Amino acid sequence: MKKSERTRKRILDAAAHWLTHKGLAATSLRELAEETNIRTASIYYYFESKDALVEEVLRIGIEVVHQSVKERVEMLGEEVSFQQRIETAITAHLYALLMHGNYTSAHILNYSFVSLDIRQRVLKVRREYGEYWQDLLEQAQKAGDIAPYVDLGLLRLFLIGALNWSVEWFDAEVKSVERLAKDCCKMIFNGISGHSTSAGVTRHDVLTCPSSTITHDR
Repeated sequence: MKKSERTRKRILDAAAHWLTHKGLAATSLRELAEETNIRTASIYYYFESKDALVEEVLRIGIEVVHQSVKERVEMLGEEVSFQQRIETAITAHLYALLMHGNYTSAHILNYSFVSLDIRQRVLKVRREYGEYWQDLLEQAQKAGDIAPYVDLGLLRLFLIGALNWSVEWFDAEVKSVERLAKDCCKMIFNGISGHSTSAGVTRHDVLTCPSSTITHDR
């Protein structure tokens, strides 16, 4: 890696750390300069503004998760069930989110607070990741691993939203990432009802419930 690339990464790493632990309002280029031992003027060589720096951190935050999930799922053989594929995707998402740096946490914790312009530009990579999950869930439904009455758009938003906010409460000493992923899958595929039937779902529900109504992020 070239010196300029190392310097740029140092700035991004420091910004991701500050955004995760102190928040958007408390993150200043002057303090980042002190953190990275780089003159403030030099930071502007790599990023024209604080907004440009924050946008890059948020973009990386989504791309890291997307790449991790895609790679782990693609490593599975063709004979693997979609239930296993989804568990693998959940595990990879949680690992990228909880165990590998501050970028993903910075995205989740600060996306709602950045300017509308930044959100609109970052939304493209968020939607690409959402579409990846949508496709995975659609394949699982076609294979019979997800019931036909399930609104896949709602399931995707519900699932990814729940996984993302684990940054607020996850404790590795209480439960491992692998155990958390397995427990999530048990609730998804087996439900939480103690009864043998699935929470009052009837044949009429299966035949009349509309197909997915939520298909993208906001």
